[in-house]
Amino acid sequence: MGKTILIVEDEPRTRQGLKKAIELWGEGKMEVMTAENGEQALSAFDEHRIHLLITDIRMPEMTGLELLAKLEEAGHKPVTIVVSAYSEFDYAQEAIRFGVVNYLLKPVQKKKLIDAFEKALKVNESREHEGLIKKVVDSSLVELEKMERAEDSPIEKAIAYVSENLKQKLSMKTVAETVHLNPSYFSVLFKEKTNLTFSDYVTRKRIQAAKNLLIQTKIPVSDIAEEVGYQTSKYFIKMFKDYEGITPSQYRKEHEE
Repeated sequence: MGKTILIVEDEPRTRQGLKKAIELWGEGKMEVMTAENGEQALSAFDEHRIHLLITDIRMPEMTGLELLAKLEEAGHKPVTIVVSAYSEFDYAQEAIRFGVVNYLLKPVQKKKLIDAFEKALKVNESREHEGLIKKVVDSSLVELEKMERAEDSPIEKAIAYVSENLKQKLSMKTVAETVHLNPSYFSVLFKEKTNLTFSDYVTRKRIQAAKNLLIQTKIPVSDIAEEVGYQTSKYFIKMFKDYEGITPSQYRKEHEE
């Protein structure tokens, strides 16, 4: 199943009209759910992963803006399109504060709805991509990658060498010799420059590469272990769990979507 869309609208005809238009456009590839009011919508968010929200502004008991406020309090930040029969500027202004990507006036024209929907999907994909990057990237490595691009010292050359040879056996002695430094001096200098031991840095790089492969491919864990430089999958799994708190298989399962 693709994206899950939730339409919150108290008027049955409008609710079904929006649902039908999106289902026809999506050609059955999306799950389109509906709710008659804010309380039903909140329950839907508790039970499902909602990618995109389309909500009316004026509804009995709970307005669309009140719904957005409650969702924000609960930690839900869906990409949202607001639909309303009222064109008052203060509604639109308040909707923008909640990150609404479009504000449509009733009666909603099908073309305008689909245009807004396509834009909202692109915003959703962009957010999910950014979220994926945050899940994979090791913050301890970010500044070092910048340093690698900005300078040309022996340590930056060592960092580049590790990146290019992650699949190979990487001993500190070999890398130190590659950048023409005594291994003992290299060890001290590396820690001074990066705040990481050489061994810790290599492990972090391998775990990060493994996380990318686990999320973006269906390659077996044993093959990923070899791809990121581990001779046995057993040792790879141990190191991965030490750094991430879960096994590679559990990590993949958690990020399947």
